[in-house]
Amino acid sequence: MVSKKMLRRRTAVTVLAVAATVGILGAKLVDIQVVRADALQRQSVTAKEVSTPLLGNRGDIVDSDGTVLATTIYTYTAAASPKDAIAGGRDKMVEAAAKIGAITGQGGDAVVALIDAALKADPKSQYVLIKSGMDVGTFDKLDKLPYPWLTFTKKQARSYPNGAVAGNLLGYLSQGGDAGLEASENGCLAGENGEETYQRGADGVAIPGSTVVQKPAKDGGTLKLTIDSDLQWFAQQTLAQQVAATGSKFGFVTVAEAKTGKIKAIAQVPSLDPNNIDATDPSFWRLQPLTDPREPGSTFKALTAAMLIDQGKATPTSQVLAPYSWQSGNGADLHDSGYHAPLRLTLTGVLMMSSNTGMSQLGRALSDQTRYDYLKKFGIGDPTGLPYPDESSGELHPVKDWDDQTKYATMFGQGVSATQLQMVGAYQALANGGTRIPLSLVEGCQHPDGSVTDIPNTKPTPVVSAQAAATTLGMLESVVTDGELKKQLQIPGYRIAAKTGTAQQPDGKGGYLPSYYVSVMGVAPVDDPQYVVSVNLGFPTTITSSAAAAPLFHTIMSQVLKTYRVKPSTSSPADYPPYY
Repeated sequence: MVSKKMLRRRTAVTVLAVAATVGILGAKLVDIQVVRADALQRQSVTAKEVSTPLLGNRGDIVDSDGTVLATTIYTYTAAASPKDAIAGGRDKMVEAAAKIGAITGQGGDAVVALIDAALKADPKSQYVLIKSGMDVGTFDKLDKLPYPWLTFTKKQARSYPNGAVAGNLLGYLSQGGDAGLEASENGCLAGENGEETYQRGADGVAIPGSTVVQKPAKDGGTLKLTIDSDLQWFAQQTLAQQVAATGSKFGFVTVAEAKTGKIKAIAQVPSLDPNNIDATDPSFWRLQPLTDPREPGSTFKALTAAMLIDQGKATPTSQVLAPYSWQSGNGADLHDSGYHAPLRLTLTGVLMMSSNTGMSQLGRALSDQTRYDYLKKFGIGDPTGLPYPDESSGELHPVKDWDDQTKYATMFGQGVSATQLQMVGAYQALANGGTRIPLSLVEGCQHPDGSVTDIPNTKPTPVVSAQAAATTLGMLESVVTDGELKKQLQIPGYRIAAKTGTAQQPDGKGGYLPSYYVSVMGVAPVDDPQYVVSVNLGFPTTITSSAAAAPLFHTIMSQVLKTYRVKPSTSSPADYPPYY
């Protein structure tokens, strides 16, 4: 038991402790309200409320598997208050500058020089830039230094971890502007900045505990693409090699899923690295397969053939005598690419031999308006609707503006222009049983709350019957089985439908340039179409025909079939006769 004596002692100690505490608090109150009242009043008056933004992160752009193609990083800027840096004496400032300079890489003398210059200009200076563009590692080291007069700001920057892979598609985001998906999909990607305020004392240092968040920041969404970044890389590397080997000015490769219209690769050379846009000629910053239409040439013949079959105006064995040159009688003067004696061709043979005169004679069974209407359904003359800035719709003149030369030239890909992606969309219709599904580059935008927007349009457009589409692909097999480029185009185990094109390009003066835009477009496997591949080379010099593009098509299509483990064909080619 506790004795009364001990109890009285404890009570006395408690009373003394309480008295001491009250005394201390009272003294502190006197100090604040009397002794330091004037100084604290001056500090409260000079304290300023400072508003700073809370940055909402810009969303990532990722490929179909989630690989990050574009992301947001932060860079940091360090600044000092020279007046406060020198307040503790010059020796301490020089010592601090040495530590700062060692971290930033500037050296202590450079930091001292910056502070001295600011003080010389204004002895009461409270700001001088020390270092900008610092990464987070440098910032972390500086932030641990015990110098309240050293302050930091941060800003967002865009980083593209895979460099030029899909660079023309992604575009860029920089102080000079934006382009590509970074521009067109800004509504998905852009974050929303918030705001916070804090009190800053006369010494320029934030008063602890004074920060208040006025408005929270919101992050942007994640833009998921249909692109396969591994296939994209392969396409760009292979394309670059063939552009160099053929002395071409540029080249394009596009791979699309036949049944969905999803684009798995869209390559361009020269390519843009968004991390270093100045390394590329500005004329190749944009994605030319979407922005720069050209006369497609003989790849267009497949569309005319499909129309003839669909309208019942021809069959794969329809016959025509195709001379080197042919006149319509109403002003059109047409000829094939090289001189030859008259050829006894079927419609299949017209495609295999790529005869302009043969296609013109068979194609006149269709009215001009009928062909125009089909071309519109194939997507020619209208933008694809892909989310890319400044996409071109190409040029398909109204029928009323056609002269006789245009009437026939449009049967084999002249007198009309289209982007590579418009042609891919047309071949996708042939590969998909005659129904065109809108091409897509974006699968959707996933927002931080889990909601998904920007889901692509998949509304189908019937173009030709399934039978007409299958028959057309069967005829195009002859290009691979019996055409002059069969050794370059065949892929063992697979039925391949392909069409070559060697297109002259207008010189803007009513004539044509001497060099060619060469192409191969194809579908595989014909018995169960899975992929459409288009390759184009601009103005090759070592080989000036579509033979320049054939090896590239073979390499790309082979890689696509291997990458996606497409089963080999189980049926024989259509084997329509090319001659009669």
